[in-house]
Amino acid sequence: MDDVVAGRYRELVQAGFPNSGSLENPTMFIDTKAEGVSICGRAGQDYMNIYIRVVAGVIADVKYLCNCDPTANVVVEVLCDLARGKTLAQAKALTKGEFYQAIGTDAGSVTRKVWGAVELLNRVINRHEMRLAETQKPR
Repeated sequence: MDDVVAGRYRELVQAGFPNSGSLENPTMFIDTKAEGVSICGRAGQDYMNIYIRVVAGVIADVKYLCNCDPTANVVVEVLCDLARGKTLAQAKALTKGEFYQAIGTDAGSVTRKVWGAVELLNRVINRHEMRLAETQKPR
């Protein structure tokens, strides 16, 4: 694990993983196993569930539950912080570079995990927008 990631992980441990938890009745839900996008370290053993609440087109809250390696914890905490308060369009436009800047590195396994986080966020927002469009179609 990269020294920068190790330092960020220690900070998260001390802060009690501020974005950890779940949301009742989330607007969007991501199960990394069901999506087939592995952010966690040990395929088959680890998991990550991400809960997103949208209010008036803005991501009001993001929480997660996971059993993952430290790098994945750092990446998902950053995902929560970066997405919260953004419109869906702004959240979909988040770049890997913004993640790397927030984390402080793009070394080691950070690159793959950030790619997975960006991919998952875009997938779930696209599905949500498609469902909204379907419900708004005249019948």
